[in-house]
Amino acid sequence: MFKSFNGYHLIDAYHKLNHEKRYHPSRVFKKWIEAAVIVLVTLVLWNLPSESFGIEGLNTVQQRIIAIFAFATLMWVMEVVPSWATSVSIIGLMLLFCSDSGVKWLCNPDDVGPLLSYKGVMACFADPVIMLFIGGFILAIAATKTGLDAQLAKVLLKPFGTRSEMVLLGFLLITGLFSMFVSNTATAAMMLTFLTPVFKQLPPEGKGRIALALSIPVAANLGGMGTPIGTPPNTIALKYLNDPEGLNLGLGFGQWMMFMVPLVVLLLFIGWMLLKKMFPFTQKTIELNIEGGMKKGLQSKIVIITFIVTVLLWLLDSVTGINSYTVALIPFVVFSMAGIVSRKDLEEINWSVIWMVAGGFALGYGLNQSGLAALAVKSIPFGDFSPLFILILSGIICYLLSNFISNSATAALLMPILVVVCSAMGDKLDAIGGTSTVLIGVAIASSSAMVLPISTPPNALAYATNLVQQKEMARIGIIVGIISMVLGYALLYAMGVLHVI
Repeated sequence: MFKSFNGYHLIDAYHKLNHEKRYHPSRVFKKWIEAAVIVLVTLVLWNLPSESFGIEGLNTVQQRIIAIFAFATLMWVMEVVPSWATSVSIIGLMLLFCSDSGVKWLCNPDDVGPLLSYKGVMACFADPVIMLFIGGFILAIAATKTGLDAQLAKVLLKPFGTRSEMVLLGFLLITGLFSMFVSNTATAAMMLTFLTPVFKQLPPEGKGRIALALSIPVAANLGGMGTPIGTPPNTIALKYLNDPEGLNLGLGFGQWMMFMVPLVVLLLFIGWMLLKKMFPFTQKTIELNIEGGMKKGLQSKIVIITFIVTVLLWLLDSVTGINSYTVALIPFVVFSMAGIVSRKDLEEINWSVIWMVAGGFALGYGLNQSGLAALAVKSIPFGDFSPLFILILSGIICYLLSNFISNSATAALLMPILVVVCSAMGDKLDAIGGTSTVLIGVAIASSSAMVLPISTPPNALAYATNLVQQKEMARIGIIVGIISMVLGYALLYAMGVLHVI
């Protein structure tokens, strides 16, 4: 994460704790056993007679992609290695054994079937969606270096006054707003740092501390739904929805915000009412004292102007004709030319998330370009499935998985499968609003998963304050998560039926 960020020590402690858990001696032995099982399953699928899969016309390359898909699924679910490492492995395996640049004696197209283009596999890391991620990271780094984040927090929180319940609402709304444009982990760390002096003012016997501590992960998780760059599952959904060779819906940045931001604001107000009811304040007023602020100078002015221009261009993409991916490169160009972002700053970009997403794209590319997706559509009667069943099942699976593994990994795993399923169902999905309802629904479900400290980094950071017990986090997480999914899916269904998206 960004080392200049307020609260970086919290993020650093969180990553160190994860590292210690992962490499504890008892955990390491278990991981070796899990890895051995996964390798065995992969090899079995790799070498089974093709007739065993019940897919007519299955060739060797397609069978290898099935094995790689199973490998990725098991590795992501069991978290034998970090999610991004699994994604790198996906790309490597596809290049070596399924592409026209693979091992010569194992990749003869006459024997194994049509091969993937190695350029196509590698291009997954340079997908326009990746540029959108990088643009978001660059904006966040520049805002942090110039103190724009702290200044915005001070200015935006001031109107909420000193009443305890209004301060709680302020932290919810501002955290939600920041999470739309900045990593939810970094946002949570920054806002928890601002809350540290507030915690000292509140009596230990009251529940106000718990309400404030829980407000940060709730708002960070929900706020990420507001924009395509707010959280990786949103961006992954947008990639498949706008793919020129796929659904090609042309869903813009501004269009996404038009229906998601009102949902986020409504959910944040619901979260506020629940928190103040479940964890009432005994002290009626709180004095806020946020340190830090905007640095003076030309660079700060450039950051403010570029930030405003970038957001406006994102919102007006349908008017200007400049898509959100191209707009994302504008702050990168401006900040690098102005010397605001240096070579050292580029090292602070969250490359692990980018690799994680690229691996998911590679899976989707392999499914489609190898012809495996088309074969699956012919062999499995997806058209007989109930649209409502697919919608509910995809949401439940995503919600459950996202509570235990990375929501990025969950989305990267489910999206390519759902695209195949939805394509096969054709017009039947019109009854629930189309494919967009299913894919954006998965993004909503992943952001709604906030039951456990391990569910999301913001949850873990709030839990690390020692002010929150796991049962308290679970109570608010389950209630807010269910409300979020119900309202989110209802909104998507209504918009789909009305053909708004």
